[in-house]
Amino acid sequence: MEIDYETGNLNKKKTVGASRLKQVWSGIARDKFLYVLALPGLLYFLIFKYVPMWGIIISFQNYSPYQGMSGSPWVGLEHFQRFFSNPDFFMLFRNTLAINILSLVLFFPLPILLSLMLNEVRNMAYKKIIQSIVYLPHFLSWVIIVGITFLLFSTGDGVINQILVSLGFEKIDFLTNKSFFWGMLTAQSIWKDAGWGTIIFLASMASIDPQLYEAAKMDGAGRFRQMWHITLPGIRSVIIILLILRIGHIMDVGFEQVFLMMNGAVSEVADVFDTYVYRLGVKQGQFSYSTAVGLFKSVVGLLLVIGANKLAKKFGEDGVY
Repeated sequence: MEIDYETGNLNKKKTVGASRLKQVWSGIARDKFLYVLALPGLLYFLIFKYVPMWGIIISFQNYSPYQGMSGSPWVGLEHFQRFFSNPDFFMLFRNTLAINILSLVLFFPLPILLSLMLNEVRNMAYKKIIQSIVYLPHFLSWVIIVGITFLLFSTGDGVINQILVSLGFEKIDFLTNKSFFWGMLTAQSIWKDAGWGTIIFLASMASIDPQLYEAAKMDGAGRFRQMWHITLPGIRSVIIILLILRIGHIMDVGFEQVFLMMNGAVSEVADVFDTYVYRLGVKQGQFSYSTAVGLFKSVVGLLLVIGANKLAKKFGEDGVY
């Protein structure tokens, strides 16, 4: 009897498993065009995000291109110890963290405020014109943006300094003054991507039930009250998710922007993890050491995402997962 009972359970599990597998395949067959539509994105992440993760193994080796990953000697945590004991570590950590905190505090709220203002525009033609204007800088490369910055703020022929001189003031060394560097990076990011960041928030606002606004109007609520009590709560979950993802990138400054803006006079406040990895990994060929630095950044970002997500759920939000 016991053997028959166990066999019966086994057969039942097999039947349930086959039934679930059949349901999965029927779902794929039903939505096959949706899966085909998602296939390029899935392949992108698989090829360029997941497959290269195998390369992090060289951060625990003295990697040599001639020996390959399988033949390079294993050194364990030696590169991490070297990195943490390096005097440059605290400078790199300070610069990276300071630039990202400025971006988080000053840049992150601006797309939300801009979205709220655009959402209140009733003239659709005017609204589309404004949206096109604020979206345009996103499509400019950092080379062009840095070039415009140099034309405006250079000490010699910069437009701003020429205006200051014409007004009787002295020229200001914007590009070679350490005090201005972090602020200029943040200002560039705001001008380039604040408008582009409104797309997600405007799409989220479009899903809010219009009847809520009608009821608020009947109760005598003005536009500001409607924004505060209806629009902002309606997009709160989107704001939390984007904030969590932004916190996860707090160790990523953006190599191209910093590299183009950096010069010898401001290197003490401009050198970040990304430029450090480029200098040691690409220019000096220290592949294992630079990979260890990159892995450290990734681990910190992962821990920050997990921590921020748990904190969001603690306060009753959905979070990322």
